[in-house]
Amino acid sequence: MDRVDWRIKGLEFVNCNCDLGCPCQFMGRPSHGDCEAFAAVKIEDGYFGDTRLDGLAFAMTLKWPGAIHEGNGTAQAFVDEKATQEQRDALMAIMSGETSEPGATFFNVFASTMTKMHDPVFCPIDMTCDVEGRKASIRVADLVEASGTPILSPIDGSEHQARIELPHGFEYHVAEVASGRTSAHADMPIELNATHSHMSHLDIGPTGVYH
Repeated sequence: MDRVDWRIKGLEFVNCNCDLGCPCQFMGRPSHGDCEAFAAVKIEDGYFGDTRLDGLAFAMTLKWPGAIHEGNGTAQAFVDEKATQEQRDALMAIMSGETSEPGATFFNVFASTMTKMHDPVFCPIDMTCDVEGRKASIRVADLVEASGTPILSPIDGSEHQARIELPHGFEYHVAEVASGRTSAHADMPIELNATHSHMSHLDIGPTGVYH
């Protein structure tokens, strides 16, 4: 672990190819055997050492041929073009997982399962996320478009609210579940529609999720 103190507080959106609820969150197998996902974070308050990260965004596309823990994954990072060189280096260091304690954050856990990392892309990232309302919209240049909407009851069309609580999670403690859509066209094409999405108030550092 590269011992640099850091902390990110902000909004997180994730969309994967699992059915709503995502069995992976419950130590189950992925719904369709493999895992494809898009994740985005908008930092409201953050730092990496002496470098402030407030107002920046980053995103990732991720793929695994089986369950995440079985490895052989591929990933690509996208970093807000507004970031200075110091901020870019800081965000890439966080996403690399090398600045986290082993197993403490999803950055470290995911990085440990990767066999291929595509070159990062520095580009505009626009993101809005209403965690409690279970609504999100993300645009990563012309490379990725994603959105989240509330799950609707098949009976009367009303909004259905469900949460996942992981007291010892390495990504979040509480997340709101939604229906997600992603269309990605960078080095790792992904097409998802009406599949699992979750949104959370991210608060994480090198030792894990803050309570």
